[in-house]
Amino acid sequence: MRPVHYISILVVIALAGALYFFAGTKPPQKQQTQAAMPSLEEAADMQRTHVAHPASFDSIYLAAKKELPTHAGQEVVTIEQAINSKTDSTAMIGDFANLAKIWQEHKQLPIAAYYYLTEGKLANSEKKLTFAAQLFLDLARKSQSETVQAWEGEMAIDGFKKILELNPANDTASVNLAECYMGMGQTMKGVLVLRDLTAKKPDNIPANLMLGQQGIVSGQLDKAQARFSRVLELDKTNIEAMLGLAEVYKSKGDKTKAVEVLERAKKQMNNPDFSKDIDNYIKSF
Repeated sequence: MRPVHYISILVVIALAGALYFFAGTKPPQKQQTQAAMPSLEEAADMQRTHVAHPASFDSIYLAAKKELPTHAGQEVVTIEQAINSKTDSTAMIGDFANLAKIWQEHKQLPIAAYYYLTEGKLANSEKKLTFAAQLFLDLARKSQSETVQAWEGEMAIDGFKKILELNPANDTASVNLAECYMGMGQTMKGVLVLRDLTAKKPDNIPANLMLGQQGIVSGQLDKAQARFSRVLELDKTNIEAMLGLAEVYKSKGDKTKAVEVLERAKKQMNNPDFSKDIDNYIKSF
């Protein structure tokens, strides 16, 4: 679960906004009443407005290579030549690992992640694939370029799918894959991954939280309430669930219950900055 930072509310907007960290996606317009809300499927269509065309690996590679010092560029060329001289893919695993380390050492992380992912695929290693896919996901969350971000998102999806081929029971990979789909504007794909996971494991907290967040965004407030309430049954100290549940109550017009839940969150966090932000948010009701 992502850490909860000091929140200036932004508190729950950040909850829902986490589903749209990739460029070109935005939540649907807020409706007047819950009865008028679109279905989850309709909301998903509304959310996918524009997704940037992914940059090519070659373009990212060439730009990154210009940033390498001469000696590192020469090392890269030497290893690439060694790879091209080999026909046995397993013999290339160490070469790709070395390439990744060079690019990482010189802070060219998208290229490093690409080679770590290649290494993980060749090694058929869940551990290596997890490292690479998570690195791509982290990069996509912070990327300033829409086209690079879209490419990183695609690479993360590829990595998490490979992980699940090796280990379908990897719940974290499922949740991360769903987050990537949603971030790339493929909301229903993400929702279906989460629904499948919670059908098998109804007590999975990260999946329930994300479905609750999606429920807020799509206006499916009763479903969102059920998800957040379930999380709090499992973990009564979960701040994300409290904030989500408070937003549900606020959206339903029950400000009294919203304030009650936010007061619980303040008590649980026990942090003056957090409490101040919550108080300011309550004043805005």
